[in-house]
Order: sequence, then structure tokens, then C-alpha cells
Amino acid sequence: MNDLSDLKVPGPTITQLTAPFWDAAEAGRLHLQHCEACQRAVFYPRRICPHCWSDRLVWREASGRGHLKSFSIVHRPGHPGWAPAAPYVVGLVELAEGPTMLSLVLDEAPSVGMALRLRPTRVGDRRLPAFEAAPTTDSPTGDTP
Repeated sequence: MNDLSDLKVPGPTITQLTAPFWDAAEAGRLHLQHCEACQRAVFYPRRICPHCWSDRLVWREASGRGHLKSFSIVHRPGHPGWAPAAPYVVGLVELAEGPTMLSLVLDEAPSVGMALRLRPTRVGDRRLPAFEAAPTTDSPTGDTP
């Protein structure tokens, strides 16, 4: 299935804490929390920094670049709404900013270590941060070879 917008799947639970992340996703951007005390990026959204325990977290736009740490090809989804999309790839994406997030990977031949870039994707009635293979001129750090 190429059109994931036709899926009938439950959306994320949006709370006051997570709303900035989901609002950015709906706009086609990736936002992460950033700790003003230790200068590290944080994901998933939290009230305190897991690195230094500061509560000085602010939202910043992320580069949308990273690399694939691990992946799984899902043939039998845990929710029946995803069945029309199977098989599909979910992966652990290590973002250039440091955190790792679980995400849909829009690639039929994924490989560990491959460079990825953000590709916001409509899934059901929500736009979600998915990733695709980055062109060879892209690198996880944003530098060109």
C-alpha cells in the first residue's frame, strides 16, 4: 500500500507536554526538546532532562537527519488497521542531535547504518515523522562528503 493516509489506525495520545512535538509533526517538521542546562537534545518529551535533571527544557527544530540503528520488517501488524500496509519497516533512528526514536522507515531495502532524512507522512488522519533514505550527498551530521 502506497497511500498510508487511507489507513484506519489510532492516532497518538496528545497531552500538554507532547503537543509541541505533534503540532510540529502536523506542520511537517521535527521538534525536539533541548536542555538549556547541559545543551543536550531530549526525546521522548519529558518534564526534566534525563541527562542532568534540569527542568530547563525548550523546544527546537531538529535537522531531520539521522541513521538507522536497527529495524524490523513488520509482516503481521499488532493493530488490524496497519494490515493493508504490511509489510512495512519500523526502525530505530539515531537522530543527528543524539536521541534515538522509533519511526516508520519508508524504504523497501533498509540497512543498518544507512543515512536517513525526515519525510513527514500522512498516516490515517495524522501527519507523522517518518524517515526515508537520504541522498548520498546527505550525511547524518548534515556535512557533505
